[in-house]
Amino acid sequence: MAKGGNTVKAVWEIVEPLAEELGLRIWDVRFQKEGASWYLRVFIDKDGGVSIDDCVDLTHAINKPLDEADPIEQAYFLEVSSPGVERDLVRDEHFTEFLGEKIKVKMIRPVEGKREFSGILEDFTDGNITIRLADESGFTFTKKEASWIKLDDFEM
Repeated sequence: MAKGGNTVKAVWEIVEPLAEELGLRIWDVRFQKEGASWYLRVFIDKDGGVSIDDCVDLTHAINKPLDEADPIEQAYFLEVSSPGVERDLVRDEHFTEFLGEKIKVKMIRPVEGKREFSGILEDFTDGNITIRLADESGFTFTKKEASWIKLDDFEM
């Protein structure tokens, strides 16, 4: 399990039903240290997009239950936000939801001299991700081989 995994799981279980009551779904939960501070980040999504009011409403809804359950020992900053336009694809359900969509990938190690790829997400099976590149060839890799995978729906 990823660093902070038990914390993330405990927070997810507290937050998810409260988000659902507000018509939101949890996209991801991350508990990360930056410098001397810890951050609990809850990313939310909903059909039609997330507003600032959605973030505020969920923050108010989860503050007291998180304090009461106390799943985090150290002091932390709580942030509730949208996953953004170029959202990180991290959970298995993200890959199934966005089959057929354009994604960008940065590999940890170069593949044939390249580290960054973009293409259409064609398949996600048993942790293997296949994208169709611009030259119509297929490229298959695992999540562990990538430093990040993002939805590429940022059009300029």
